[in-house]
Amino acid sequence: MASHHHAHEEHFGDDLISAARVSLTGAGEQWTSMRESVFAELARHDRPVSAYDIADNLSAARGKRVAPNSVYRILDLFVTNNLANRIESANAYLVNTHPGCRHDCVFLICDDCGTASHFDDDKLTNALRGAGKAAGFSQVRPVVELRGLCADCVG
Repeated sequence: MASHHHAHEEHFGDDLISAARVSLTGAGEQWTSMRESVFAELARHDRPVSAYDIADNLSAARGKRVAPNSVYRILDLFVTNNLANRIESANAYLVNTHPGCRHDCVFLICDDCGTASHFDDDKLTNALRGAGKAAGFSQVRPVVELRGLCADCVG
């Protein structure tokens, strides 16, 4: 299967937070201190993380309870604005290290260690989008997740 690598710049650390802020405010949304805290907490994980884990970690760091429902709303905003990806099969989220770059990802999720990575395959995701449209759906968003064992867990 041929995959296509999009030309996008990966961001890390403070640069990632800055790129997310620029992307979100460029979309007409506010970058609040709570949104920054949720994004920073999400970004420090290299595996998909749940809204409950983010809420628990922020609650401990702030010394006061952060409601998971508030975190869910923020994460939904991040997904809508391409700052995060939702890993559907795990009901968890993964930071998008290239905010503002819109494409459909094929996620690879390790059933043993939980690591998640992605690759781009426009041929596959465009075929899925076309099949959805042919079935009468509009605004089709392919969600493709492949589960198995990563190279580290096999080796």
